[in-house]
Amino acid sequence: MKFKRAHYLILMCITVALGLLSRKVAFIPLFIGDSLYAFMIYWVCRFIFFHRSFNFCYVTTLVFCFLIEFLQLVQHPLLISARSHPLLRLLFGQGFLWSDLLAYIAGAFFAVLLERSVHSGPKK
Repeated sequence: MKFKRAHYLILMCITVALGLLSRKVAFIPLFIGDSLYAFMIYWVCRFIFFHRSFNFCYVTTLVFCFLIEFLQLVQHPLLISARSHPLLRLLFGQGFLWSDLLAYIAGAFFAVLLERSVHSGPKK
């Protein structure tokens, strides 16, 4: 199956819904939400960089996620203000955690695996 841009848009929406749900259900560990964040960023990269390689989008996803995570160490008034808004808090996070970096690596890795498995599926 060959993905189209619309497929990535649908996958982004599904991933956002799953990520929001993961924050509402108490028994789901927090790292699942962070992994889904990386999934979502990967789908955004695939949507924007449609003709680029899986590896390019994997690396771009990690750079973006790591940048956002390390920005949480910066306590500039503008960033503090942005983090107080509920939607921006979801995008920028609240505090730096090393474990989040591992969750981003795992999430992006599994997104690539999922996409590769779909692309290498049975040919008609």
